[in-house]
Amino acid sequence: MSVFEYVWAGVLAVFLGPEAFNIFGFGIPITVLMIISGFLIGIFVGATPGLSGPFLMAVSLPILISVFGFTPDALLPVFGFLVGVMKGSTVGGAVPAILFNTPGTPDALMTTLDGYPMTKSGQAGKALRVAHFASASGDTFSDIVLFTCAPFLAIAVESYLGFTEKAALIILSLSFVAAVVGASPLKGLISGAFGIFFASIGTGEDNYSRLSFGTDFLANGIPLISAVLGVLILGEVFVSFEEMWHERRDANAPPEVPQSTDNSLSFAERRKLLPYIGVSAFLGTCIGALPGIGSTLAATLGYATGQKMHKGKIPFGKGAPEGVAATEAANSSVSGANLIPVLSLGIPGNVGAVFLILAADSIGGFNPGPSVFRFTTEEVNPELIIAFGLFASMAFANLLNWTIGAHFMRMVGIMTKVPKPVLMPFVLLLTLTAIYVQETTFDAVYFMLFFGVIGYLMRKLAIPALPFVIAFILAKTLETTIRQAFAVSDADPFFLFKSPLSVVFLALSIFVIVFFSRGKNND
Repeated sequence: MSVFEYVWAGVLAVFLGPEAFNIFGFGIPITVLMIISGFLIGIFVGATPGLSGPFLMAVSLPILISVFGFTPDALLPVFGFLVGVMKGSTVGGAVPAILFNTPGTPDALMTTLDGYPMTKSGQAGKALRVAHFASASGDTFSDIVLFTCAPFLAIAVESYLGFTEKAALIILSLSFVAAVVGASPLKGLISGAFGIFFASIGTGEDNYSRLSFGTDFLANGIPLISAVLGVLILGEVFVSFEEMWHERRDANAPPEVPQSTDNSLSFAERRKLLPYIGVSAFLGTCIGALPGIGSTLAATLGYATGQKMHKGKIPFGKGAPEGVAATEAANSSVSGANLIPVLSLGIPGNVGAVFLILAADSIGGFNPGPSVFRFTTEEVNPELIIAFGLFASMAFANLLNWTIGAHFMRMVGIMTKVPKPVLMPFVLLLTLTAIYVQETTFDAVYFMLFFGVIGYLMRKLAIPALPFVIAFILAKTLETTIRQAFAVSDADPFFLFKSPLSVVFLALSIFVIVFFSRGKNND
């Protein structure tokens, strides 16, 4: 098959795949339905303080897998829903920040700096339109970069990197994530080391279980979904419970601010925002292509850069639409670029990408990495069709964002008023139910509760959770790659230092840790 035929096959797999139902004789493909559902639900979840896109992805993934099964036909519907959630929650996250000065995520904190002042001046509708326009523009730019760069990067990796170089590259990626995420590279390294340790329990290339203490409970290893949901979601829920315990409620509601009836965003105003959106989208895409950094740094850097560019009458921090645009374009452009290391290297770049890898690992038939973009003319590569189907799903979700995203953003403001004492118990119950639905054993629930406590302690000690999760996911790949590299080197103990490129990767690992350690110590 030619490149065009692979692309077309991926598009057809999404839009002419299995039908969910018929409307007036027209079949609605199940993947399209899942993308729309994920996008709309994602906006509502993103607009709810205390919830986020990764939470919805974590809870929905076990349920989706139990519904669609473990066949390759389930990949695109599940991917479609997760992609829809990722796009919708990114847009919806600006709603509470603008309307109520309540950032649902750390990167939305920068949106409050100008979004909420616009609301107080009666321009809430205009602020939401600016946020939507900038978010959709940045997301689209990032996706275009993903579609064009990921295949070429994967082909280059597959052509020039052997087992030794790939093992060193994984070490570099883990070092980068550990050094960048969180306040201390040392704590990041500790988090990653714990992830590798727990992933080694009961599993490996040998015929016997490791670190299981002879128990059947640990002999089969720790379920991946239990560890990830426990550390990422349950740990956050426990922290929220503690905050509610100490929190004093403010009985005095803020007064309603009268809003202007002119909430439109003219073509001239959009054109004025484009330089800020363009610069922030470029910065966010560059940052998103690096594993582990995330959208918070992108939002901060985009806002700071926009502030230096700004020469308007309203300064940043006082209700400047350019401030909202710079922030939203930057944090939205991270989501697409974060899939570049996922699809080309098999390395998750952020929490949302983690759940795409979890879906692929749980269902089977798709292994993110360089082999996905193996173009063959003799035989069909089904993984490549799935990859282009994923690209088509992202493009369709972007279309939804441009057409109906703005309307739903204005409808979901009520979600910002859901109280935490009502929300968090529901989140806990839903998470426990989701893990039991997939694993159908209480052992998985016990594991998740244990890792929920681990996640809670990590947050209290300011140890970042993302290095733990990424290391847990990559531990098996790292061990397999190192064993293969050791075998092909005829059991040379210095096999990692035989390749010049491998030495460069290892040297960069040390440099990254030392560089960021010095920078954060100076701060």
